[in-house]
Amino acid sequence: MDRRELLKTALAGTVALGFPSLVRGQAASRLPDKFTVIDGGGSNVLAFSAADGLVLVDSGAPNNGDKLLAALKTFAPNAKVNTLFNTHHHLDQTGNNEQFAASGAKIIAHDRTRQWMSTDYWLPDEDRYQKPRPKAAWPTQTFFNTGSMKAGAEQIDYGYLVTAHTSGDIYVYFKNSNVLAVGDVASPVKDPALDWITGGWIGGRVDAMDLLLKISNEQTKFVPGSGPVMTQAEFKAERELMEAVRQRLFKRIRDGEGAKEMLDGGALKDLPRTWKDPYKFLYDAARGLWGNHNKLDPNVV
Repeated sequence: MDRRELLKTALAGTVALGFPSLVRGQAASRLPDKFTVIDGGGSNVLAFSAADGLVLVDSGAPNNGDKLLAALKTFAPNAKVNTLFNTHHHLDQTGNNEQFAASGAKIIAHDRTRQWMSTDYWLPDEDRYQKPRPKAAWPTQTFFNTGSMKAGAEQIDYGYLVTAHTSGDIYVYFKNSNVLAVGDVASPVKDPALDWITGGWIGGRVDAMDLLLKISNEQTKFVPGSGPVMTQAEFKAERELMEAVRQRLFKRIRDGEGAKEMLDGGALKDLPRTWKDPYKFLYDAARGLWGNHNKLDPNVV
């Protein structure tokens, strides 16, 4: 089996697990007993139960807080959420921050996540400004490079994934249990997203995936922002796919192509997965690439 066929096989396994009705059950079967993944309204909320309370990674989409709390009570009756991590600032991941903060949870995120949540910023695709989130939703503790904490006996390390999906992505690594939450830096069932207006770009995404592979091992379970829990092999297959796309797009951008030219020219053809909206992906990728033009080639001015 050649490399391309191997990549197709690994990704096919990932996508096959990705139907919505299977996501929760598959996630539960792949994680240790102290963990569960809850549907936060189309996005994953990872919960870890320690002797001194619950740790969550992401809070789900808006208006799903009561459902989340009900699911958490089933998972760990009477346990209180002490700590909530936000993997980045998007509403799908931070939509119920206020509800958990009101009950006393500490919210940890990258400093740039707090910045995007607390200031106006322009959304060019929608021709409008995004208003700041209420202060009650903002992270209460931020960091820039790395950090660590204990939850019961569990060592939790967290760190910055530079300009990957946004400019504020982080990973949360439950080291003893070997469970690694990576937010939307992994995308087994949705189109990989590159939030170029906040600094996300395809080169940064590949670099972030390399970092995650470096700190993980063959037994690590990867929890993406949505979709099924992934093995390291499945995560690596997605990384290989993104690297193949990166190489194609670097060349096309250097040749002066835009998103439509890249799409019409087959930039995403003959790959082991397809995109639901290939034009949007290529448009966002092209914007991010021009924002990082100095990394395309030593001769690009």
